[in-house]
Amino acid sequence: MIAPDARPSDMHGVVGLNERSREIFRHIVDAYVETGEPVGSRTIARKLGDVLSPATIRNVMADLEFAGLLYAPHTSAGRLPTEAGLRMFVSGLLQVGGLDADERRAIDAHCQAAGRTPEDVLSQVTGTLAGLARCASLVLAPRVEAPLRHIEFVNLKPGRALVVMVNESGVVENRLIEVPPDLPASALVEAGNFLAAHLTGKTIAEARHDILADLDSQRAQLDELTTKVVKAGLATWGGGGTADAALIIKGQSNLLNNVTGLEDLEAIRRLFTVLETREQMVRVLDLVGRGDGVQIFIGAQNELFGMAGCSMVVAPFQNAREQIVGAIGVIGPTRLNYARIIPMVDYTAKLVGRMLEQ
Repeated sequence: MIAPDARPSDMHGVVGLNERSREIFRHIVDAYVETGEPVGSRTIARKLGDVLSPATIRNVMADLEFAGLLYAPHTSAGRLPTEAGLRMFVSGLLQVGGLDADERRAIDAHCQAAGRTPEDVLSQVTGTLAGLARCASLVLAPRVEAPLRHIEFVNLKPGRALVVMVNESGVVENRLIEVPPDLPASALVEAGNFLAAHLTGKTIAEARHDILADLDSQRAQLDELTTKVVKAGLATWGGGGTADAALIIKGQSNLLNNVTGLEDLEAIRRLFTVLETREQMVRVLDLVGRGDGVQIFIGAQNELFGMAGCSMVVAPFQNAREQIVGAIGVIGPTRLNYARIIPMVDYTAKLVGRMLEQ
């Protein structure tokens, strides 16, 4: 697990790193990305070809620790980069690689839109990116609301109901909503009949305003519980903003492959919790639309992604009018292989954007 960020007052030495300190720090981060284990001075000495003694390297590591770039997880152990250190490394020292031919071909093959809907392509591209990056991958795209052909409510258990919708293209979508725990079955039937009468042949967005206005005049026909079900469904489907966005996540199992200890396992457990919190992830990805190119969130850098031990590399994609309509990226522990993943995410986002222009 990465230590918390250094205090601002501890960061005065970052800008003034000399070439020797930068080289040692680069080797420490590379070793951490590869193994996840603390790195000692003797290991760095061997990587440098023994041109510096372990004692000299220990002195440099002590300076880097004082600057807030390294920390010691245990007494007499090696050093690991802090979140601040990783951010400094990514922004100033990282040498970004390129995609190899096999990676490029794999991404290209899954971005071919012929005969498939954009949702199918995005789902397959997300799975491909997860496999190549060996992390979880995610994509945020606007949900396309097609006119409805059929809608009904199914009671699951007290307080929960399933809404089954079939649009005019034949696509079936199921959504869970919360309902009053004492809701009778007849209220679900009435709610389904009411929405079917108002929604059939229209999208949710098109019918939302009229239905909310009609609820007052329909109170004689709809009891209070049925009205709550109707409003719950409308709140789930409408509202604009991130509520209308589809979030696809693939490859969570990849995150367990390189666990190096109990601390890593705990970080992964917390990461799974965040991945299950759709609204938080959508809010983070929504920030990408405010910047250009690939963006990197490391650890607690962003208040919406305030989990120590995890990082996200994400890039926006655009439509034919050069409007940002979504974002795609990978998420995993802070020891991501940034040099490999950054160009992979960037290339995929640009390719998805070109696909959506067709």
